[in-house]
Amino acid sequence: MPVEPLSHKEIEDRLAELPGWSFDGDHLTRSYRLGSHFAATAMVVHIAQVQEELDHHSDLTLGYNTVSLSVNTHSAGGAVTEKDFELARRVQELAPGHGAS
Repeated sequence: MPVEPLSHKEIEDRLAELPGWSFDGDHLTRSYRLGSHFAATAMVVHIAQVQEELDHHSDLTLGYNTVSLSVNTHSAGGAVTEKDFELARRVQELAPGHGAS
């Protein structure tokens, strides 16, 4: 079943439930700052596992103590869809106490 792009209003409404996430151009984005490089690396591994479970993958960047994500749905022409929000929610569950950087 094809995935439908969300309207700007739908995106803004859903973002209200995901603190720290934002809509940047045509991607949902979020950065997390962790206490160490090891903690950031562990988070990347956990995110990768979630992405495999969902069969939906973000651009994922590991810095010294940061993890940044950028996601949209390629099969919907690079638009933001509900699949992107599902991934964002799952990532948020992994690190609910971490602030955006």
